[in-house]
Amino acid sequence: MTSTDQTAESDARAAYLGRVFDIRDHHVLVTGAASGLGQAIAEAMADAGANVTLVDRDAAALRRLADELAGRGATVAHAVCDVADADAVEAAVTEAANRFDRLDVAFVNAGIPGAPRTDAESRRLERVRLDDWERVIGVNLTGALNTMRAAASVMRPRRSGRIIVTASTAGLRADPMVGYPYVASKAAIVNVVRQAALDLAPDQIRVNAIAPGPFRTNIGGKRPRTPESEAVWARTIPLGRMADPEEIKGLALLLASPASSFMTGAVFPVDGGALALSHAL
Repeated sequence: MTSTDQTAESDARAAYLGRVFDIRDHHVLVTGAASGLGQAIAEAMADAGANVTLVDRDAAALRRLADELAGRGATVAHAVCDVADADAVEAAVTEAANRFDRLDVAFVNAGIPGAPRTDAESRRLERVRLDDWERVIGVNLTGALNTMRAAASVMRPRRSGRIIVTASTAGLRADPMVGYPYVASKAAIVNVVRQAALDLAPDQIRVNAIAPGPFRTNIGGKRPRTPESEAVWARTIPLGRMADPEEIKGLALLLASPASSFMTGAVFPVDGGALALSHAL
């Protein structure tokens, strides 16, 4: 093969990959965008050429990220919003869709961990605090439903779109480390995703979920860990470590792009093999 042939082959491969994963000029909305996985997803979408609307209740962090992405050449809008407020979510999503005259992708990512559980006693069923239960369910389940409803309402008339929900491996198995409210909310949202996928499929709207395992986020625990706690995580994750938020970007781009055109109603774990190991623990 001549150098000319090699160059042509390389160009053809690059063109194919660019076409399959092309989200340039698409409008992508990300909730919980000001930190953690939401920030990583927003960065990936902006770097891939999408127009991005950032949604979060932390106004200062939202502004910092919007300025950072705009400084990298991205077209960015942002809205301060608590996803537990259905009216506020509907207004934010509708305004964002109107601003860009479309909504191609909605990452339903906002979530909270619940009250800290400092010892085994606090994780017992009879110790579940109902105020904590209602708060976590209100954001992680009802808030996700609010966002999915608002996104569907603007996508269905165009018969096109993708809704990607951040679930958790804690929604696919028992996980005493995160407590009852979080496990319940994530298990429920997994089935909401499947239900929505069936509902929206005739309108060519794909609905999928990402199920992260242990990531270094506000929920997963950004703060430095002791060697002892790191060793505990190493024993529960075949890859031997927690994940960095950067490691969610590839799957996020796949699900947002034409490469996922025949994927809907699915849940994709990103957990370093933790679910595969769980039967042995």
